Amino acid sequence: MELDTIGIDLGKTTFHLVGLNPAGEVAVRRKFSRLQLLRFTANLRVRVIGMEACGGSHFLGRSRREQGHEVRLMPAQYVKPYVKTNKNDYIDAEAIAEAVGRPRMRIVPIKSDDQLDLQSLHRVRDRWVAHRTSVINQIRGLSLERGITFRKGRRHAEASLPRVMEDPDNGLSGPLRMLLGQLQGELRQLQSQIDEADMRIGKAAGENEPCQRLMAIPGIGPVTATAVVASIGSGAEFRKGRAFATWLGLVPKQHSTGGKQRLLGISKRGNQYLRRLFVHGARAVLQCRDKQSPGLSHWLALLVARAHTNIVAVALANKLARIAWAVLFRGEPYRPPLLVTVPTETPACI
Repeated sequence: MELDTIGIDLGKTTFHLVGLNPAGEVAVRRKFSRLQLLRFTANLRVRVIGMEACGGSHFLGRSRREQGHEVRLMPAQYVKPYVKTNKNDYIDAEAIAEAVGRPRMRIVPIKSDDQLDLQSLHRVRDRWVAHRTSVINQIRGLSLERGITFRKGRRHAEASLPRVMEDPDNGLSGPLRMLLGQLQGELRQLQSQIDEADMRIGKAAGENEPCQRLMAIPGIGPVTATAVVASIGSGAEFRKGRAFATWLGLVPKQHSTGGKQRLLGISKRGNQYLRRLFVHGARAVLQCRDKQSPGLSHWLALLVARAHTNIVAVALANKLARIAWAVLFRGEPYRPPLLVTVPTETPACI
């Protein structure tokens, strides 16, 4: 039995495998446990193994690379068009096997252990930040029911809450004071966890040379720099900076037909977490745009004069993403853009 490509539909405990011969016909359909799958592929020689990029796919991809196979991970949305009929695990595996052989199929690079560690830290930190916001909003809501309001901003709520709880004349009942005290303790614990995560991220950024080059870019700090490196590594899977910006969803969505180009809002595809970090970084740069390099400051001034602030922020986030890709891919330090002046013509002597 000669196999050319293999598609594996991943699960938690069971894995469905479909192998295609060089003519593209289904030659084998098998169901394995995790250990059985590792033993089966260890004694197999095929041109390429395909899997969808999902939970556990990077571990399985690395283990099969160690066996000498070429492994390709693909986004699930690009595999779906190859499903020809009703959905089941074998049909999904067959679609994966057919899609992985396409020459223009987009491939997800297999992440290293260091990248997965950084990505895990970012995911846990992001959940803690969201939980902290939820706790503060609940404190605001409970206090508002008793006629107590806080100034806008997380730090104002954290600073005012102890005074509110210590005030005996604000009409708060004993049970509510106890609940607010518990929420305050939960908030302090979350803040301690977030601070520890920030410290670990800062340490990782300081020890990583690509992260140090990224942090020289305006609007990119340790959090964004480590998140970029954890997601794309050196950026070699993207041909140019625009492809990276497209992957982040920072380019216009297009709905063109009949030769008429129609551009809509940004596509918002790809990595939502990275896109949010770049947009927040761009807003921070906009707040102090006069302190940026002459070229960037002049570009922002022209853009702010003719577009809404939100549009400018997204355009700047797109620009920062392209710069970040260039710094990573080329291995060069960031060079601030300079202001290009157009020379005026010298009048002829009379």
